[in-house]
Amino acid sequence: MALVTGASSGIGREIALALAEAGAALVLVARRAARLADTQRQIEDSSGRAAAIDVDLVDRKALRAMCERAPSFFGTPDIVVNAAGVNLRRPIEEVGDADWDTTMASNLSAPFFIAQALAPAMIAKGWGRIINIASLQSQRAFPMGAAYGASKGGIAQLTRAQAEAWSRYGVNANAIAPGFFPTALTKPIVNDATRWQKMADSTFAGRNGELRDVRGTAVFLASRASNYVTGQIIFVDGGFSAG
Repeated sequence: MALVTGASSGIGREIALALAEAGAALVLVARRAARLADTQRQIEDSSGRAAAIDVDLVDRKALRAMCERAPSFFGTPDIVVNAAGVNLRRPIEEVGDADWDTTMASNLSAPFFIAQALAPAMIAKGWGRIINIASLQSQRAFPMGAAYGASKGGIAQLTRAQAEAWSRYGVNANAIAPGFFPTALTKPIVNDATRWQKMADSTFAGRNGELRDVRGTAVFLASRASNYVTGQIIFVDGGFSAG
């Protein structure tokens, strides 16, 4: 069974659909109930199994309640995908307390506490997978991204810490670092045709990502094919980070 946060849209939704296609039962987690229901329907219309929990992961009490409820659908999760996140674009001088706190709570604290709550059951079974969503900003800075970049740098180190703690028990932790994909978080860039093309021209592949490009890496990291892969940040970015 796989639990996917941020499953109502973008990369989280795409990974949820890919895991369902590969045969996993899904617990879908996000704030927006209506869009979450759309993902659930798409999975069930393709003969998959899915349940949905709408929750604001910034609310620590609600997060812990979600973790307690999740096993009631299909059993304890074997796979956890932490894809929920926010990117509140601000100049570094204008990042306020609420901007910083919301970004860290959503992008870094939620993956930490969700994995902390669900990893013990994986350890007891001797097998599990944690897949975090990192970013190009896990290793380099972009304008208007101080808080977001700090949170994603934290995700890279959190992934390594989870791998160090749990891999010996069969629970591997890795992260996918997407390049430029058309999602709600990148909408300001996508809507700027000149800037979007500039991003594409900066990749070896000569194009920006399409959501389906993340599917193969996600399924690989969620499967036994990745048994000896842990603590890694895998860049799915058309070669942008290698340039």
